[in-house]
Amino acid sequence: MAVRFIIDSASDIMPDEAAALGMTHLPLRVNFDDVEYRDSVDLTHREFYMKLVESDVLPRTSQIPPADYTEACESIIAAGDTPIVITLSSKLSGTYQSAMIAAAECSGDVYVVDSENVAIGERILIERGLELAAQGLSAQEIVDTLNAEKKKIRIMALVDTLEYLKKGGRISPAVAMVGGVLSIKPVIAIVNGEVEVIGKARGSKKANNLLRELVEKSGGINFDKPFALAYSGLSDELLKKYAEDSAELYADYSGELPVHTIGCAIGTHAGPGAVAVAFFEK
Repeated sequence: MAVRFIIDSASDIMPDEAAALGMTHLPLRVNFDDVEYRDSVDLTHREFYMKLVESDVLPRTSQIPPADYTEACESIIAAGDTPIVITLSSKLSGTYQSAMIAAAECSGDVYVVDSENVAIGERILIERGLELAAQGLSAQEIVDTLNAEKKKIRIMALVDTLEYLKKGGRISPAVAMVGGVLSIKPVIAIVNGEVEVIGKARGSKKANNLLRELVEKSGGINFDKPFALAYSGLSDELLKKYAEDSAELYADYSGELPVHTIGCAIGTHAGPGAVAVAFFEK
């Protein structure tokens, strides 16, 4: 009996990548101007940002319905395997509750983990789960380990524009206007499962330095476990600049830095031009 993971699109893992790793990928729904799309299925990350910059209002995301989880879990159970569901933070979406409803209705054991995270923060917990499964741990051992280790995950994103934080009501129009004039760059993070602004700096250079300092202050990156970098929008130029400015942070890592794109879950708040890092603290 093997362990099989069921993940959601808020992890910013693409459907083809999930399939290649033997995982079931379920999409959240994204609504632009009353048109509903399946995240990462009907709407790629690139297409999401093209629509985001053209829209006057922020898109709405909706949770994965319980029926989708029930179908996915029953398929795995029927194959003689054990499903482990990993969801985005229960404080950001009702998706975790959908998974719990499905788990209670299924014909076999279903394990559900609230990642308490999103985007690449959720991604690296899933990657850690794959590592544990490859080591031969049981479903219960994997879940217990993930629930313990997720407390050490840190995700931070340097935001290039205040426009989307304003649209989402996280800062006032007046603060956004002044911040734009002064070229203020905020850093947002997932704190206790929710999106918060944890710092700000004036100008891109100081902002990159601030992000590096916040990573160091949080304990530094544990390179023995998964970590990730990501960018939002249509260009990775700001991410490349951050990587250059913060090269010493990654001096102990010998491989190619893992770089991904940010989808709707964080992109709605950050807008294009954001740079994010997620890691397990030392």
